[in-house]
Amino acid sequence: MPELPEVETSRRTLEPLVAGRRIVGLRVGAFEGVLGGDDPAAVAARIAGSTIERVRRRGKYLLLDLDDGTTIEAHLRMTGQLVVVPGGSSPLRFEHLAIVLDDGQEIRFADQRKFGRLRHLPPGAAARLDERLGPEPLSRRFTAAWLASALGRRPGKLKSVLLDQRLIAGLGNIYVDEALFLARLHPERAANSLTEAEIRRLHRAIRAVLRAGIVHRGTSFSSYRDATGASGENQRFLNVYGQSRGGRCPRCGGEIARIVVGGRGTHFCLKCQH
Repeated sequence: MPELPEVETSRRTLEPLVAGRRIVGLRVGAFEGVLGGDDPAAVAARIAGSTIERVRRRGKYLLLDLDDGTTIEAHLRMTGQLVVVPGGSSPLRFEHLAIVLDDGQEIRFADQRKFGRLRHLPPGAAARLDERLGPEPLSRRFTAAWLASALGRRPGKLKSVLLDQRLIAGLGNIYVDEALFLARLHPERAANSLTEAEIRRLHRAIRAVLRAGIVHRGTSFSSYRDATGASGENQRFLNVYGQSRGGRCPRCGGEIARIVVGGRGTHFCLKCQH
């Protein structure tokens, strides 16, 4: 958390509020590590006077492109939030940074766990994300044939393989569990053991759960908020994730179990996922 639907929802709510706005200042709190090791005064000097042209997403990264060719890269990690508020508003809980805009609004970054980062990248540096990330699962490149080829080279557990951002960008714990449920696949299946029919089911399921997550504005359990400060609603529509305490499968009535796969809590139906 946040995963692709949450980051995409943040992008969609952030861009109309900040695109075309000029940056007039930067304020950093006690946790200077939020800038990834950069000196706050140096970053403030570099971005002051620049205009935010657009807001993009790549995998779980938000990218604010500036008119001088540089980019502010935001990685929310587990508990990060980017929220736009009027200048002078009370600090957000766990706030670490504020980008001051020419209309008096501020882009505030808060992060309880302090894992998230905002980095100011030189021209062209943001493109290097393509070297580290796999295809976007809602893009045309992500086909069932591509998925079959990619999984065919991976003998590891299916859940762990799907979480690898080098293979597919943007998938995380929640949406992998939900996709595997829709596809009726056990999270510990060997990735290279899937049949052609199972791969087609998994391909459809991945795209379906991500699209639903975006429609429902992301999943909010505790920390996630979009750029307006609003919670998502997708938690109301989850089939297995977080449902292991007495939950029953909505498809077959079987018990929903929780195990650990690759260090990640994993939820699935004992009866119909195999």
